[in-house]
Amino acid sequence: MKTSTDRILTTHVGSLPRPQDVVDVLFARDREEPLEPEAANRVMADAVRAAVQRQLDAGIDIVNDGEMNKISYATYIKDRITGFAGDTPREPGQDLLDFPALLKKLANSGATAQYKRPRCVGEIRPKSAEPLQIDLDNLINAVSGQAAVTEAFMNAASPGVIALFQPNDYYPTEEDYLDAVAEGMRAEYEAIVDAGILLQIDAPDFGMGRHTMYKDRSEEAYLSMAAKHVEVLNHALRNVDADRVRMHMCWGNYEGPHHHDIPMERLLPVVLGVRARGLLFEASNPRHAHEWTVIRDLGIPDDKVIIPGVLDSTTNYIEHPQLVAERICRFADIVGRERVIAGTDCGFGTFAGFGPVEPEIVYRKLSAMAEGAAIASDRLWNGG
Repeated sequence: MKTSTDRILTTHVGSLPRPQDVVDVLFARDREEPLEPEAANRVMADAVRAAVQRQLDAGIDIVNDGEMNKISYATYIKDRITGFAGDTPREPGQDLLDFPALLKKLANSGATAQYKRPRCVGEIRPKSAEPLQIDLDNLINAVSGQAAVTEAFMNAASPGVIALFQPNDYYPTEEDYLDAVAEGMRAEYEAIVDAGILLQIDAPDFGMGRHTMYKDRSEEAYLSMAAKHVEVLNHALRNVDADRVRMHMCWGNYEGPHHHDIPMERLLPVVLGVRARGLLFEASNPRHAHEWTVIRDLGIPDDKVIIPGVLDSTTNYIEHPQLVAERICRFADIVGRERVIAGTDCGFGTFAGFGPVEPEIVYRKLSAMAEGAAIASDRLWNGG
């Protein structure tokens, strides 16, 4: 995992706005409509090249494919591992259940995803390596020859978030289900790293899982299950160098009350047990911006790199670069400038066809982050 000794690097969580032709392909696949494979693959390859270029134009150092070939960050796995079929009713988080008028408003605005969310109905095992290989090829081709690329990363769902969104009807216990998902995803994790790409584990089960999947349990019961999520994830990563892994945790990428979010101070000791050098977390939105103090007070192991969100991914406000710089410097003062990379609270295209931030504003926000990182670098290295 690349870091810098002379400036603050920039990256983001992963998903970016998808063009309409990409959205059309993804939903046609979801509906199992016939598609011409070569034409669909060309759409994806072109979209990845464009997404990489737009990231570079915005000043992003560590780039990805924008998750163009995934309808969402968790349900895409049905094409890669066996055992998943059907659909699952949506279960809103407890914070939205407390405010039914807001829940209805979000649903009417399109913020409730319309793609299938399959259930586990059979044995989980590797299904096809082709979708992942297409993604790897598209990303490698898009960054090839791009001198401005510091590093490329690729997202993959954690076992816990797969279980969070795709309930189990097959395995006798939750633990058995998590174990099976972890082993089923192991090949994907290893293949990404073997291709020379930085692996990002997307794990909103650490955070959002508390007020969704485990909302009817005590906080202690949730933390116990979170520890199990760490255990199975580490087992799936056992053959991967921790230096080639970063992990994203969050409390849900939506504009809602979030008043049931479990505090960072309860989660941090748990998630630091994951075999990942980098940790991406929310640090800009109104519910979690204050929790930089948790990093200060609880501490971060010397071998970890933190990637705090310095942009809110749910608002069309374009953050001022000076504010971005302040946020970066705050964390640099805690762990040291070489161990901070500027990131975003979450993705900007959590599922295909919807995003609360207008696409052009997304890239303006990313540009503001790059400007803020330059200001912070001048302060941190030159006293500017």
